[in-house]
Amino acid sequence: MKYNWLGPLLRSLVPPIAAGLLLGLFLDDYGWSLAGGLAAYLAWHLYQLIRLHHWLKAYQPDEPPPDGHGLWGEVFDGLYNIQRRDQRVRGRLQAVIDRVQESTAALQDAVIMLDAEGNLEWWNRAAETLLGLKTPQDSGQPITNLVRHPQFKAYMAQSDFTNALELPSPLNDRLHLQLQITRYGNGEQLMLVRDVTHVRQLEQMRKDFVANVSHELRTPLTVIAGYLEPLLDNADEVNPRWRRPLQQMQQQAERMKHLLDDLLLLARLEASDSLQASQPVAVAPLLQAIVKDAQALSGTNDHRILLDAEPHLVLKGNEAELGSAFSNLVFNAVKYTPAGGEIRIRWWGDRDGAHLSVQDTGIGIESRHLSRLTERFYRVDASRSASTGGTGLGLAIVKHALIHHNGRLEIASEPGKGSLFTCHFPPSQLAARQALGNAS
Repeated sequence: MKYNWLGPLLRSLVPPIAAGLLLGLFLDDYGWSLAGGLAAYLAWHLYQLIRLHHWLKAYQPDEPPPDGHGLWGEVFDGLYNIQRRDQRVRGRLQAVIDRVQESTAALQDAVIMLDAEGNLEWWNRAAETLLGLKTPQDSGQPITNLVRHPQFKAYMAQSDFTNALELPSPLNDRLHLQLQITRYGNGEQLMLVRDVTHVRQLEQMRKDFVANVSHELRTPLTVIAGYLEPLLDNADEVNPRWRRPLQQMQQQAERMKHLLDDLLLLARLEASDSLQASQPVAVAPLLQAIVKDAQALSGTNDHRILLDAEPHLVLKGNEAELGSAFSNLVFNAVKYTPAGGEIRIRWWGDRDGAHLSVQDTGIGIESRHLSRLTERFYRVDASRSASTGGTGLGLAIVKHALIHHNGRLEIASEPGKGSLFTCHFPPSQLAARQALGNAS
């Protein structure tokens, strides 16, 4: 919209010019009278500018602009209208902020706002209870200066916050907290902290129950297997009608023994979140031994098992845990690959760390199952697992063994085209090549 400035300008100039001409009529000197009128007019405008300058310099949202007349009156009235409109907008925004703060203050979960550099901007009362933040002295402080847990510092240093982090509360080691960070705006971060102590306790009760029951079942199972073995060793003396049932009982007892062994191993792995003892592990010879066992497992199915392993690539870790994880991947490939199929095992390193891949030409897995394969007892096909003698715990063991070694499992599969399981280990998990010789 084009503003017509000529009209207001003429209206503001007419009074001083008329006054100058009228004064010139009495003094008989129109030039000086007109100049004096314009000078007074300019002085009045200067005075109004000074009033506006003082009001702006000492601006208070609730203080109205100065009173004025004419053109300056319109200016001051316009500023007053803008001021009132801004006050109404600020009032509405403040009401929204107050409601948000009241609602977040009522939450049992901590809500923390961080700037792009990770400095504290705002938090609710639950953050003071769970993390020990103090108002107002902690405002503007880096969150890593107040929560000093090493895992939290490493979590904040990364750029991917897809997975939540669990750690003990800085105020009470018996409280377990779950932290999740979401980015928004121009790099700012919203941190949600939840008390998951009760969930962890229930999970620990479940683990203890499974471990205790598994341990208690081993004794009666050992007794049953102990009696079955001599009976079958003297099968000629046993009534032929009982020979087949005894063989089936021995098979099921052996299967239950494998199940209990896996449950106890998984319970030991879940008992700690990190590796307790670490030694240089020569992975290539370990894989060679696993391949021999896999060929024995294949038997008459005549699988073609190929191994390509870098002989000098050494991993820091626990050999028993790594052996259990790797053997589960290889044995699964043997079990779920039809006779005459091919299984490729590769162990190699690059700038991203060390990697183990197990690729087969088996029956494959539908994509909807992939995200749940590492859950204990998860079955893609219950009948298929029963026929192969699987316990449903193999990939859960692989997952927890890799967690102990800072590794992760990647799964790719397509029905009818086989599966590819890849274990990734970071460069920090690699051992110096000479360390193995020193250890031996």
